Amino acid sequence: MVENKDNLYDMISANKKKSYLLTIVFVLVLIFMGFVLGIMLGIGWLGLILAVIISIAMSFTSYYYSDKIALMQARAELADKEKYKKLYDVVEEMSIASGCPMPKVYIINDSSPNAFATGRDPQHSSIAVTTGLLEMMNREELEGVIAHEMSHVMNYDIRFSSMVVVLVGSIALIAGIMRFSAFFGGGSRRNSGEGEAGAFLIIIGLILAILAPFFATLIQLSISRKRESLADSSGAFISRNPAALASALTKIGKYTGEITSSNGNATKNPILSTANSATAHMYFNNPLGNVSGWFSTHPPIKERIKALESLM
Repeated sequence: MVENKDNLYDMISANKKKSYLLTIVFVLVLIFMGFVLGIMLGIGWLGLILAVIISIAMSFTSYYYSDKIALMQARAELADKEKYKKLYDVVEEMSIASGCPMPKVYIINDSSPNAFATGRDPQHSSIAVTTGLLEMMNREELEGVIAHEMSHVMNYDIRFSSMVVVLVGSIALIAGIMRFSAFFGGGSRRNSGEGEAGAFLIIIGLILAILAPFFATLIQLSISRKRESLADSSGAFISRNPAALASALTKIGKYTGEITSSNGNATKNPILSTANSATAHMYFNNPLGNVSGWFSTHPPIKERIKALESLM
């Protein structure tokens, strides 16, 4: 039972504010890079327009097709309602509790315990669960995991994450164009009359072109970690049972080796065979094994459990 509702809402509010603040940083960097690109190519503000066009084109593809691509990459198949009746029942219960429509349910045939949600909005959502997760979790723990994924749907995290991926991709693409332009010397020739201010902007732009993709990826990972923390909090509210979600995380932590098991070792290989770096942020737990620090898509499991315990 979630008793400390004020603490829960504070956590949700704080995570949302931090995520949107980081996204604003993305947009400002993208705008500046587009402006500098225009100077380098001698087309002025058209560089910014080019950056916007690239972002819109990538956003369109991401908005309408990211869910299909994610399910295809995961080799997920529609779950048979008779064979996976318990899973369907749990998803239906958690969708009712969250106030969202029933999502499509998919199965990933893999022994690694994991799950993810995808779709551009609650009306076009899907939840995929590995066979390993179904085998490992009891009903209450499964409810906790599904509630976590339903919170991603409820909070529009999938759309938000897709938007961030688009911004990162746009920054990387524009940075590549800037480096290409600088390599062939077009920018310096066309803007020789722009004075010291133009030259200074080009130098700053080149530094951004080199560093921005790296730092954009770090910011993307930071946003992913914050959204996962938010999903844990929201999931505890949906299921009304943070202890069950904490128990599910404990089992997965022992499986991956993040939490010491009775024999002191991880029980299995934690890597999900169908996952990759582009989709890792979508999963309930990092599907690529233990990655810590700035390069992790998820907060450490021990931190997630501790946060859930504060809601009990």
